[in-house]
Amino acid sequence: NDLGIRGVANNVEIMSVRVVPDGDERDKDVANAIRYAVDNGASVINMSFGKGESPRKEVVDKAIKYAMKHDVLLIHAAGNDGSENKSDNNFPNDRLKKPGLFKSKYAKNWIEVGALHWTVDENLPASFSNYSNSFVDVFAPGTEIYSTVPNDKYKDEQGTSMAAPVVSGVAAVLRSYFPDLTAEQVKEVLLQSSTKQKIKVVKPGTSEKVPFSQLSTSGGMVNAYDAVRLAASVKGKKKKKGNSRSGGGSSDGKTRTGTTKKDVAAARP
Repeated sequence: NDLGIRGVANNVEIMSVRVVPDGDERDKDVANAIRYAVDNGASVINMSFGKGESPRKEVVDKAIKYAMKHDVLLIHAAGNDGSENKSDNNFPNDRLKKPGLFKSKYAKNWIEVGALHWTVDENLPASFSNYSNSFVDVFAPGTEIYSTVPNDKYKDEQGTSMAAPVVSGVAAVLRSYFPDLTAEQVKEVLLQSSTKQKIKVVKPGTSEKVPFSQLSTSGGMVNAYDAVRLAASVKGKKKKKGNSRSGGGSSDGKTRTGTTKKDVAAARP
């Protein structure tokens, strides 16, 4: 509506799902939120929350597989501890506890996002951002992000919770303009088109300098322009099913994008 801020995806509707009323999110709430968003037409789900334990991980894994089955892309904030993400210290994650015989151990529809500072120098990764060349996929702007806060106001905020929605927005652009691309293809486009930085940076949480490429699997930061250019050259693998929603969209042609940030009230415009 041109008030306050403007997103990158014009042909998109946002579905707000409240996962964490107070305190830490429970696994069953995370799982139910994913299923709710999928069942109501989301094609991209942003998850700006995280925790260090997951006692019912198998419940969340089933919801992740449900989203994968319905071709929904899951985008998750890496966390703000200034530490390395592993399979057992940051949840939810793409490591499937019981994948099944001959099946992938990782969810192919999952993107883990670290946060960037706004200077392209040794301080490029935000000092608070988590990182990993195995469990973090790409970085996106996450400091001094002007966005909405309660009571109809706007404020600069920091965190991987701000970086993940940036990637979700670019993913929504791809899914609305290129509806034949599957969630897995959109993920590959986003990672392959990311801007690589061949510089040494301060590893978050330390004073050590390392190549920026070592902080994520892609070694880059999301690039909307290059993502669209690459997507235009990729042949979509999405199967058409009669009058079903294309790219997770609806009969009005709009892509549904689910967001599961903890501090927003449940609403469906």
